[in-house]
Formats: sequence, structure tokens, C-alpha cells
Amino acid sequence: MREAVPVEISVVVCAYSLERWRDLVEAVASLRRQSAPPAEVIVVIDHNDALLVRAGAKLADVTVVPNRHGRGLSGARNSGIAAASGEIVAFLDDDAIADGDWLERLGVGYADPRVQGVGGAVVPRWAGRRPRWFPAEFGWVVGCSYVGQPVRPTPVRNLIGANMSYRRQAFQLAGGFREGIGRVGRTPLGCEETELSIRVLALSPEHRVLYDPEARVEHRVPRSRQRVRYFLARCYAEGLSKALVTRLAGTERGLSAERAYTFRVLPRGVLAGIVAGARGDLAGFGRAAAIVAGLGTTTLGYVLGRLRRDEIGDEPAPVLPSPGR
Repeated sequence: MREAVPVEISVVVCAYSLERWRDLVEAVASLRRQSAPPAEVIVVIDHNDALLVRAGAKLADVTVVPNRHGRGLSGARNSGIAAASGEIVAFLDDDAIADGDWLERLGVGYADPRVQGVGGAVVPRWAGRRPRWFPAEFGWVVGCSYVGQPVRPTPVRNLIGANMSYRRQAFQLAGGFREGIGRVGRTPLGCEETELSIRVLALSPEHRVLYDPEARVEHRVPRSRQRVRYFLARCYAEGLSKALVTRLAGTERGLSAERAYTFRVLPRGVLAGIVAGARGDLAGFGRAAAIVAGLGTTTLGYVLGRLRRDEIGDEPAPVLPSPGR
């Protein structure tokens, strides 16, 4: 591994529910075990006064701030960016646990001055065993990495929200996450990180965003997200979100990564499932059917989303060039 660059990395963790308090505590604890310690840890509470009070009282050596923007993950992340002082701002989900060398691996990517963002793999931590019908090609449904992503450090269009970081100058250039896109509470929308990354790269084409699969975090997958009903709802919501992104960024940029995934990765997954089923692993037929159903449901959401003419949402929240602390 190349030597990490000596940069200050602020880590932002966004939380919204007391029900995930234990997850939040473990996420923060994983940041205390880093081989390259963070410059600071900022926990942003998304419009939940009880959680704000508890986090402020119980989380030692952590800066706890409220979401000062609209309710939802985008506004919470923007509040974290404004409070951060590091040269790099990294984001970890409140139900994720970072590997001990996570920040060190992210720092390695910034050795290249052209790199504006670095992220890594998100490994599912299933409650119980992974459902045998669940296709690895759809790991994004539960906020995790999936078959088809690079297996070595590679420039990509966008990163996974549970494990990503950007230079402060990227936010100074492009603004923050766009409100009106992305998850609000349990609503399974997304793509706010996709839209931001597209915007950053469009404004500075000479720069790049890097995916390093060795910069790993584990992401909890509760049983409520292991059901077919959630799988299809998340696929439909992803289609709606992609429609918003293409309305903002254009079809070419908004679907550039999805084309190869749809026409190369998914057909191979269907074939592999059928072959496995024919050889006696009957769950293989289930995985093949889930891929077909997932693609169809996502496409339906995208088509209906493109037909909608509602307002997309607020402009990206401005992020001040100087640290907010």
C-alpha cells in the first residue's frame, strides 16, 4: 500500500433515530480505533431533539450538532460539512462500522492531486444469514457494494454514501448535497451522492473520484431490509431517484454507469442463477428472478419519474470556504 498522505480528515456521521442509538455508538467507537485518527468526529442529528440531547451528553470527544437545513440526509450532511474543519470531509453511516485502517486507506487516494473524492467498499453485516434469494448484483438495495464494481483502485463516477469522502475544495467548487434528493427518515430514496459527484466532475473535468475496495466499512442490514417487499420498494425508489438525477445532470451523465451494469453485469447474474438452479441450488432460480424483478421495478420507477413534472427541490446548500467552527 502506498503511504498515506498527511491530511486532516473530519468524519461526519448523520443520525436521525433513537432506535439506532447502539448502532451510532458503535460507529463512533470504530472511528476511535483508526490507525490514522480523524481530526474530529462530527455527529449531525436530523431534527430529533431527544437524540440531540442524548448524543451531546453521552458521546465523549465528539462534536454534536443539529441539522440546520431541511429534514433528511442531504441537509444533515451539509450541516456536517459546514461544521467540519478538516481538509478532507469523510462520511460514515450511523449503522456502519469502519475497518481500523479506513481513514488511512482514504488518505492514500489523495496522494494524487487530481483526486477530489475517495470512497470504498461497503460490506453487508446481515442480521442472521443473507437471504439465499438475494442477488449480490443488487447489494446497493441495502446500501452496500455490489457485483460489477471495481476490484482495485479505479476512478468512478460516484461513491457509495455509507463510505465516501471529498476534499473541502470540492464543496467550495460545487456546493453541498442537493436537498430534495435522497433519504428522509426511512423513505428509501437515494442518489444524492451520485448527483453531487456528477456536479463536481462536470465543473472540473480534469479531476477524478476514486473507488478503493480496500477502504472498507461494514454496514448493518436489519431483517426489515431482507424482505422481498423492501427489495422491490427500494428498486422502485432508485428508479425515481435516477430520474431526478437525469433531469438535473442529463441522461448521458446520469446513466453512464448504469448502462454497463444493466447490459453486462445483470445478464451474467441471471445466467449464473439459472445455471446454479439447474445444478441443484434451487435458490439460484430465486436470484435470477430477483434480478429480473429488480431491474423491471427500477425501470418502472425511472419511467414514471421522468414523466413527473413536480419540483425537484432546493438548490444545493451553500458551504462556506472557511471552517464553520
